[in-house]
Amino acid sequence: MHSHFNGLKTAVLLGGMSAFLMVIGGIFAGRVGLIIAFGISLAISGYQYWNSGKMAIRSMRARPVSEAEQPVMYRIVRELANEARQPMPALYISPTMAPNAFATGRNPRNAAVCCTEGILQILDERELRGVLGHELMHVYNRDILTASIAGALASAITFIANFAFFFGGSNDEERPNFVAMIAFSLLGPLAAGVIQMAISRTREYDADEDGAKLTGDPLALASALRKLEMGTRQLPLPPERELVNASHMMIANPFRGGGVAKLFATHPPMADRIARLEAMAGYRR
Repeated sequence: MHSHFNGLKTAVLLGGMSAFLMVIGGIFAGRVGLIIAFGISLAISGYQYWNSGKMAIRSMRARPVSEAEQPVMYRIVRELANEARQPMPALYISPTMAPNAFATGRNPRNAAVCCTEGILQILDERELRGVLGHELMHVYNRDILTASIAGALASAITFIANFAFFFGGSNDEERPNFVAMIAFSLLGPLAAGVIQMAISRTREYDADEDGAKLTGDPLALASALRKLEMGTRQLPLPPERELVNASHMMIANPFRGGGVAKLFATHPPMADRIARLEAMAGYRR
């Protein structure tokens, strides 16, 4: 039920962004401006879609790892990939002690799974299996494609909103109200960003649930998330630009933040994720 609801929610959010984009484009930039903005955004997001894996791995300074170095990680991933009838992804290790993991790849044949040295130290094998199941489901659910579409729409909205602020309208007779221009210029990108956050959160819920179904052990992932919440709080990553751009792929928010920062976090609250997983296992609160 959660998976179905989250998938529907993602479709509604993407549809809302598309409609919002057309409204802003029609009012301020006309059809030509709308096409130009969307074309530029698609090009940028297309590049990110094809290269997101390399960028994320590079940002975490990760290296490929052999089966001799990480036999447990290889065995778990191979078993889960076989269970899902999917090809074996490439495996990487990041040297940071900040506990985290992420998966990337535009499809299962081009997938990569990366764990930090920190997460390998704090999780037992059962918990690591839960985390790796979660990460593999991001690939199998085509979440990189979803994120790329959302990014393209958000970028186009921002482009047209900025265009509206500086150029107003196509001519003097059609020029919109100046107050409206400012409002759209400020609220348009903000709304697009909030929707992107909402889409990222629904994808995390889906990966939690689908990963727990793949491993057959939702409580293992719940236990891992508890440790990750504490570990990322104690050892947060520095908010560098490359890390920020890759942070939405990670299983736990890698940065320290509170207050308003929580509103714009790409990850849902750990307590909510853990409660859903416990409910899957039959726990009632």
